[in-house]
Amino acid sequence: MRTMFFTQAIDDALAQAMADDSRIILFGEDTPLLRRNLLVRFGPKRVRGTPISESAFLGAGVSAAMAGLRPVVEVYMVDFLGVCMDVLLNHAAKVEAFSGGKWTVPIVVRAPCGGGYGDSGQHEQSLWGWLAHIPGLTVLVPSTPADAGGLMLAALQHDGPVIFLEHKLLSETWLEFLGSGARRTVQYDVPAEGARGSVPQRWEPLPIGKAVLRRTGGDVTIVSVGVGVHRATEAAQALESEGISAGVLDLRTVTPLDKAAVCQAVAQTGRLLVVDEDYKGFGLSGELSAVVLEAGVSCGYARVCTQTTIPYARHLEDQVLPNKERICAGVRQLMQ
Repeated sequence: MRTMFFTQAIDDALAQAMADDSRIILFGEDTPLLRRNLLVRFGPKRVRGTPISESAFLGAGVSAAMAGLRPVVEVYMVDFLGVCMDVLLNHAAKVEAFSGGKWTVPIVVRAPCGGGYGDSGQHEQSLWGWLAHIPGLTVLVPSTPADAGGLMLAALQHDGPVIFLEHKLLSETWLEFLGSGARRTVQYDVPAEGARGSVPQRWEPLPIGKAVLRRTGGDVTIVSVGVGVHRATEAAQALESEGISAGVLDLRTVTPLDKAAVCQAVAQTGRLLVVDEDYKGFGLSGELSAVVLEAGVSCGYARVCTQTTIPYARHLEDQVLPNKERICAGVRQLMQ
């Protein structure tokens, strides 16, 4: 086993896949700078920069995928998918269905997501619920370096459009950038685990749509993705001193959703708490409650989500985003 940082693991899996498959190309804003190791190894024909025009270069990615390539298109932040949503919503997601399977769009859209560092509501959104709502899109949100590399390899082998989201507080690249200059005086709640971890010597694709139980517990099941998994684990450890045993289920994939794993875990505890850094209304947290109820599983239910537009001020941001204190309070509410 090797030890790698989160983004390093993704890039290492990319390098392995690019060496094995000449159809894989990378492009996006600042991609030659961000993936300079890949640029040096594979050259400017396969690692390209683009103008700041998300509609143009994501549209080019969809066309390239339909023409036989397997592009990885980098959008600087998931928030900026709003600029080019027509390409995803009305084209990439529908080509296979509208062509009766004759055409596919094997594209990976890689985008940082998430908040907790004071960059406000135009740069800190998660939006996986919004994206997962669209039939035809696969949405992946890893929480560890090992999962990040394995899911990237799976995404590259998938024959449809995949949105690959990486939380900024797990990314060593983003943390280095955020911690520079005037931001040295600002503290971020970076999970103790997640940004660095053990990875395999050679990457193998992880199954898409398969959740993993990170922690067992008999009183309540906490379900989350990304940084939320680490927040939930920290909360579960703190609740031990109160005699509360909390399990943590890491979805890893927002769509397809591992409904069986969720229902099985909740059936064993009888209580479900969803920790979701995406918006509360009409999102993942509500979908999980529907999944459990439709399966006939009776349970107590609560959720800790992003409540509203994310404020710029850090002390206000901390009140809006899910954190350990809010998760602990949600569990205590369920236990009552």
